[in-house]
Amino acid sequence: MEYIDLRSDTVTKPTPEMREAMAKAEVGDDVYGDDPTVNRLQEMAAEMTGQQAGLFVASGTMGNLSALLAHCQRGDEVILGKDAHTYRYEAGGVSVLGGVHSCQLPNQPDGSIALGDIEGAIRSDDPHQPITRLIALENTHNRCGGTYQSVEYTRQVVELAHARGLKVHLDGARVFNAAAALGVPAKDLTGAVDSVTFCLSKGLSAPVGSILCGSRGFIKQAHRMRKLLGGGMRQAGVLAAAGIVALEKMVPRLGQDHARARTLAEGLSENRCLVLDAGTPATNMVFMNLSEDMPMSASEVAEKMKEHGVLVGVAGARRFRLVTHCWIDDEGVEKAVAAFNDVLNNKY
Repeated sequence: MEYIDLRSDTVTKPTPEMREAMAKAEVGDDVYGDDPTVNRLQEMAAEMTGQQAGLFVASGTMGNLSALLAHCQRGDEVILGKDAHTYRYEAGGVSVLGGVHSCQLPNQPDGSIALGDIEGAIRSDDPHQPITRLIALENTHNRCGGTYQSVEYTRQVVELAHARGLKVHLDGARVFNAAAALGVPAKDLTGAVDSVTFCLSKGLSAPVGSILCGSRGFIKQAHRMRKLLGGGMRQAGVLAAAGIVALEKMVPRLGQDHARARTLAEGLSENRCLVLDAGTPATNMVFMNLSEDMPMSASEVAEKMKEHGVLVGVAGARRFRLVTHCWIDDEGVEKAVAAFNDVLNNKY
């Protein structure tokens, strides 16, 4: 069965144009810096994020970890949100491998961290305490509903950090979705930070990889961290070629995914068995819960949905996350709404 897969935008597959570009890619040994396709992708990424240089990495987790290890020494502290992907879903790598302490602050509904909370968490020069070195943000924010933070907020955090001698890293796995929602170039959200990662393999539909961008000096250090993590790749231009197509062709169409997410939410909002989060979707993610009187669990509903040819993400005992992407068309949205109606309404 060919499923309508709404579990995540990580399920996207490379487009025919990507596959053709991969087959024809000019390659070299990237460990020596000799792969022209990787070099071009890194230069494109740096330009689009308003940074000096870029580094192709295997995953967003590797990109974030390389960045934090490049910014921090053992015993330093990073300030981040308690719902940050880096804190919750990256296996504690920054602590396990870097010996870096984390200070987790509450995330606001839009995924931001209150400026007052950040300022209050910055350590004084006290030998009893770790040294505050870095602030890490996330935009869009996955666990907070695919929400996004503004250009002004990002600049305020950077100004606060730099005034205190700190650096700012942005986990921008879906930062192009944030830019699309705001109607601004991505560099408006990323140009002021000291480093930024973004994923090629989510809504941009490339098969593998992320990019870490920053100053030339920072990328030189991050390159060393990538090697430490086993991330040195050889003829990686085969993968980078798909990333180039992603940046050229997939970034401009992300608004379509947002529009379909809104259509999906509108359709599901009419089902009395579902309670959608206020304001969902902010970008390409729809978050919702089962109503209190619904006897099934989210996992049970997901199994029934699968029988109807629709795959959905279970985000809690009674909670769902649905993610639109380039492989979900208007017909797929209609079928997903109809499947939810069939599965849930038959329980009454």
